[in-house]
Amino acid sequence: MPRDLLSERKLSRLGRLVVALLTVALGFSSTVHAQKAGGTLRVLLADTPPSPSLLEEITVSAAVPFMGLFNNLVIYDQSVARNTFDSIRPELATEWTVSEDGRQVRFDLRRGVRWHDGKPFTAADVRCTFDLLMDKGETKLRRNPRGIWYANVQEVTVDNDFQVTFHLKEPQPSLLAFLAAGWSAIYPCHVSPTQMRRHPIGTGPFKFIELKSNERVRLEKNQDYWKPGRPYLDGIEFPIIANRATRMLTFIVGRADMTFPTDVTVPLLKDIKQQAPDAQCTLRPLGVTYNLIINRDTPPFNDERVRAAVAMTLDRKSFVDITSEGHDIIGGSMLPPPAGVWGVGPDALKDLPGYGGDVEAAREKGRALMRDAGYGPDKRLKIKVSTRNIASYSDLAVIMTDQLRHIYIDGELELIDSAVYFNRLYQKRYALVVNATGSSLDDPDQHYAENYGCGAPRNFNGYCDPALTTLIAAQSRERDVGKRRAIVRDIERKLAADTVRPIISHTVAAACQQAQVRGLTIMVNSIYNGWRFEDVWLDR
Repeated sequence: MPRDLLSERKLSRLGRLVVALLTVALGFSSTVHAQKAGGTLRVLLADTPPSPSLLEEITVSAAVPFMGLFNNLVIYDQSVARNTFDSIRPELATEWTVSEDGRQVRFDLRRGVRWHDGKPFTAADVRCTFDLLMDKGETKLRRNPRGIWYANVQEVTVDNDFQVTFHLKEPQPSLLAFLAAGWSAIYPCHVSPTQMRRHPIGTGPFKFIELKSNERVRLEKNQDYWKPGRPYLDGIEFPIIANRATRMLTFIVGRADMTFPTDVTVPLLKDIKQQAPDAQCTLRPLGVTYNLIINRDTPPFNDERVRAAVAMTLDRKSFVDITSEGHDIIGGSMLPPPAGVWGVGPDALKDLPGYGGDVEAAREKGRALMRDAGYGPDKRLKIKVSTRNIASYSDLAVIMTDQLRHIYIDGELELIDSAVYFNRLYQKRYALVVNATGSSLDDPDQHYAENYGCGAPRNFNGYCDPALTTLIAAQSRERDVGKRRAIVRDIERKLAADTVRPIISHTVAAACQQAQVRGLTIMVNSIYNGWRFEDVWLDR
């Protein structure tokens, strides 16, 4: 019988084995300790969150401090390192059922839950939340970055005070993945979006106290949390320190319990291990790719021969060796296994531009294409290689300009200030950009819909192909795991063959915590979904 993604509720034996093996491989401790209540956890932040309104924000600097204010209908198990359908657990929903045709998903809701201001949680709050996300009604979000997630939801209806039904246009296995993401907070009907940006009200284990720009975020324990005995902590403080070197020193000398979770590069990890040997660090993929965005609409890259030549000159192993000492991961646009669930590695792409083992042979093919397009050693192409004015971006752009020289392209580095970077991308004021793209969750619907669909919000070069559109729609409605994975493989091969957004690598970095921090599992295929903090306690 085919495995139905929508109706999976328990961690299978195979899933438990994979998680156990991955946990051992990444060095997680399985030591059991008796939990202690009390204490304040100090987690470093790199910059000031724009607001605490999770439905409206996109930066991990908002996800980390504010996920603990809220609850979802369902959630990725916070003690399982790898987000999969098998690790989705009930939260404000106690259970769910799926209609035979896959177009109705009914959730039974938890009773006795109260908002931080004491008002009762009901099914109406769920409907109000999704009316906001689907842009229905008079109340609007200031911005709605994840509205596209629910384009397939026709409506959410209230069956009674503790039951809601999602009515879908087509079957969609990824609905549960979207609902389990750290961004998928349930909001109260009685609090406006404006107030949620200033002083949010949730049902989660922690209450909002303050957000002071360039200083700190502070949360306190929700004494009336619906889950008995949780949270263990009295509160959490997030000191905001803009300088990374200062953040590292603050952690090393013991003035913080945890680094910012995406902060510790491979070289910095060596420093921490030397200077704070008792610290526990988790080196893992971030769910972020470095990639090339090519302007396909204007010369020279409106010529497919020139685009293909760029893909053929890529020496991905050199990028990885230089920037991460060999730890970054080579693959397609989605994170490959074992950390990733759906992506493919280089073996599935080895016959496509830039993925073969013989870099020099690929570059010779690239030079032939460039000569055919009218370029050569005596007529070199001059372009600007643009990137964000951040060290990790610019380091890759410098390597990229060197690799372009092998195919008669002379690149001039252009650094773009962060404040205008994305506007430049949306306006297509570039020739070739070295970019970084983060995925909110490891699921094809989220990844392809946001980055590669026609008119998608992060489809910066405007690539729109009917065959790809058909494949994206087919994987979205496919309820059988194996068949869906086969379609994803076809999508990955098409993206690589068409030089849509050549992937350089998947980024690997570490999060470090002091030895006294217990009960925190660092996710290995997500930087957005593991920050409920309700099971964390301090052993001191």
